[in-house]
Amino acid sequence: MSEIVKEAWGKYLQQLQKNPLRTKAITAGVLVGCSDTIAQKISGVKKLQFKRLLLMMLYGFAYSGPFGHFLHKLMDRIFKGKKGNETVAKKVLLEQLTSSPWNNFFFMVYYGLVVEGRPWNLVKNKVRKDYPSVQLTAWKFWPIVGWINYQYMPLQFRVLFHSFVASCWAIFLNLKATSVATKKA
Repeated sequence: MSEIVKEAWGKYLQQLQKNPLRTKAITAGVLVGCSDTIAQKISGVKKLQFKRLLLMMLYGFAYSGPFGHFLHKLMDRIFKGKKGNETVAKKVLLEQLTSSPWNNFFFMVYYGLVVEGRPWNLVKNKVRKDYPSVQLTAWKFWPIVGWINYQYMPLQFRVLFHSFVASCWAIFLNLKATSVATKKA
């Protein structure tokens, strides 16, 4: 079994070198799909909703993976050649003040409009009601993840690490964004 895992990991690393954006996008899509499957089960959905699952995977593939790819490249450009705790702290702070609020807002809007197909007024009210608590929770959780990511992860693994942790975070967001009507399906 370990040989299979070793070989698969080697092929993954090759793809990460040859096609970093595509590999990160596919990885994010798969991880978001896994987290949505878990979130559906936890929230009490009786039968797995494949349309929802595919729309969530689309979110990971088309948005989350590419966004992370370019965010980490940008961070390395902004702080080019700078290392140490002060630089890591600045990266984490910048990420938490810019991409964190945007990503949580965007996810909640995407989930309401696209995944659940709710009208804008209902989505807007849901975001208005839940966004502050989601963002405050994010600011308690993600700075630690960001610190580990910037301090210890090589650039090519940052999106993978972030996507893995984000799959757990997505379960939380999924459960927070899900409307009561969806649970009955």
